[in-house]
Amino acid sequence: MHAYAAELARELGLKPEQVDKTLALQDEGATVPFIARYRKEATGGLDEVQIQTILDRAAERADFDARRETILRTIEGQGKLTPELAQALQKARTRAELEDLYLPYKPKRRTRAAIARERGLEPLADVLWKQEGRRGEDAEAKVRPFVNAEKGVPDGAAALAGARDICAERVAEDAGLRRAAREVCARSGRLGSSVVPAKKGETTKFEAYYAHEEPLAQAPSHRILALLRGEAEEVLRVKLSFPGDEVKGLLTSRVVTKPQALFAGELRAAAEDAWERLLEPSLESELRAELKERADRQAIAVFGENLRHLLLAPPAGTRPVLALDPGLRTGVKLVMLDDTGTVVETATLYTERSPDERARAAKQFAAVVQKHRPELIAVGNGTGSREAEGFVREVQQQLGTKVPVVSVSEQGASVYSASEVAREEFPHLDVSLRGAVSIGRRLQDPLAELVKIDPKSIGVGQYQHDVEQGWLKKKLGEVVDSCVNAVGVDVNTASPQLLEHVSGVGPSLAKKLVAHRSQKGTFSTRRELLKVSGLGPKTFEQAAGFLRVRGPEPLDSSAVHPERYPVVERMAKDLGVEVGALVGNGALVKKIDPKRYLGADLGELTLQDILAELEKPSRDPRGDFTALALRDDLKTLEDVKEGMVLQGVVTNVTAFGAFVDVGVHQDGLVHVSQLSTRFVKDPSEVVKVGDRLTVRVLSVDLARKRLALSVRAAQEGGAAASSAPQAASRPPASPGRAPAGGREAPPRRPSGDRPAPAEKKGPEPFNNPFRNLKR
Repeated sequence: MHAYAAELARELGLKPEQVDKTLALQDEGATVPFIARYRKEATGGLDEVQIQTILDRAAERADFDARRETILRTIEGQGKLTPELAQALQKARTRAELEDLYLPYKPKRRTRAAIARERGLEPLADVLWKQEGRRGEDAEAKVRPFVNAEKGVPDGAAALAGARDICAERVAEDAGLRRAAREVCARSGRLGSSVVPAKKGETTKFEAYYAHEEPLAQAPSHRILALLRGEAEEVLRVKLSFPGDEVKGLLTSRVVTKPQALFAGELRAAAEDAWERLLEPSLESELRAELKERADRQAIAVFGENLRHLLLAPPAGTRPVLALDPGLRTGVKLVMLDDTGTVVETATLYTERSPDERARAAKQFAAVVQKHRPELIAVGNGTGSREAEGFVREVQQQLGTKVPVVSVSEQGASVYSASEVAREEFPHLDVSLRGAVSIGRRLQDPLAELVKIDPKSIGVGQYQHDVEQGWLKKKLGEVVDSCVNAVGVDVNTASPQLLEHVSGVGPSLAKKLVAHRSQKGTFSTRRELLKVSGLGPKTFEQAAGFLRVRGPEPLDSSAVHPERYPVVERMAKDLGVEVGALVGNGALVKKIDPKRYLGADLGELTLQDILAELEKPSRDPRGDFTALALRDDLKTLEDVKEGMVLQGVVTNVTAFGAFVDVGVHQDGLVHVSQLSTRFVKDPSEVVKVGDRLTVRVLSVDLARKRLALSVRAAQEGGAAASSAPQAASRPPASPGRAPAGGREAPPRRPSGDRPAPAEKKGPEPFNNPFRNLKR
């Protein structure tokens, strides 16, 4: 059994054999999507989240053990490793415990205690530390032998000061005392901020935090990141404050065990000095780093969840799309895409310069519509989008056509259009036209198009540029991989950017797959994938089930893994039909007796997956596409009035609420307290990116470009029938614009916005990661 299996099983509430087999499969080269989909019997049906958690915790534990071994070697090299210390290090189960034990042996700069030792004051420090002698004895006689002007100890006071420095360092480096102080600070500390003098009186987005304070244990992630952003921008000063008297009392009670000792007062002073000079600044740095880590992980989790829902937005599918990238001064960029996403015509329409130019633009647009017959018109939701939509409606009215117009997010389109990926795809296409291509293709297939863009540029994160970038990249990579493999990929049409996320493939092999089909034609069976250089049996095993090939073998376009083709062939034979007749025939599938096909290598979980796939082969988990219609009379924030009831789509979910696009170039905020008529602690409990909501306008702040919305008010006013946001239907494409000032929590809540009383419970208790390895 794997070394960490039993420990992780206890920690995660799983069976040791589930953890052991998961780790063994990873060691064999299996990916998370493959394990979750095709090795359910081995893991007992663990899902991707559980599997990834096991792998992450195992990696953390391996890093922890490696650190322990480094510490052991270092202390041993110093000749200071005692059996007792080695045993304590081996028993350590948390980072804090390990580092506290190592602290006295860490290389450090020349401290006051080190100087005192050089002056020969360690024996006097031992007298203080061991609390030798009793009150009434001759203290001067004890100190006199350590007075030496040549060594920098001119008198008894200097000798005692040096001894106190040594004792203070001992207190600060004692693992048990340090742990006790840390626990008090984590439990009772306060997080505060103040405005820097140079910004006093100025209006900034951090104005609400000019004089802010709250319990350290209850500070939510978005507020922590907002404060740290304000500090980084030199607007705020952030400070952690601790109950110093309580900690000093704790330390002295544990250190000064003999109050009648000769130098008890000196030892008490040393303990208090240890707190004020050494422990307090050290623990502030440590707990501040922990706060940042906690906030980072929560923000990254929110970002990952938003990204998942965005990537899994319903695709419009294989329909010809006319895409428009709006522009007022530079013109509207038009791109006509056929049902495969291929560019068939481009143009630039100047709709706002003059009546003559608008008339010419109308003729150009009408000609494209009549020639190519688009089934959908995609309009980017940036500057000029409502004007562009008005232009489209005007021309369609003249033509007598009613092609649906869909607002599509432009987030990241400019990043894509200037990227190397876009240059490779469209080397002869103008940069501005590439953006229109991206907008149109997002409507056809959001997942296939958005994987070409760095997720940080898509606009569904919270402080994504402030969090730890390594963790962020890992998490977002896992989300993209999960989404791509959940949907499946047509190997004959997919871009290399999409293929590289398929289980077992990667960037290099993705390019080889595309090169192979370009040189030798499309793949007709899954088995032909083995002809690609670098794609061996092991990679084929990992990737084949997620790659779709439309050809003579009906199972090749399904999620049934090739290793299970024989059992499907047996099923078809037992029914007296060909495999092709069985695939997609629900009536025939229902006649299959699963028990007949169970065996040592085929369990019930996998068999149920096979039957479900046979009944609905290549089913798309993303749902059906429907277009959202926004009000034609609302074009800018100035058009919105307090009390209006509007329809909108959720573009981002954060820890403090949800941003909603109502079609006015400025997303409105529905604070968590306004998301429902019932108490909501976590916005993701009730809304997701892509959900459609009915909202009431609470306030419009034109100066700050802020729009406060409420689902609760809309429901209480009878605008919605249910007591929760409508999350059943999703919009066709990626979400809309970011609010002014980025994605951080606005420093001032919208007017009329008040948290429900139950919100006083606060977030989960402060969880110091140094206490354990749980994340």
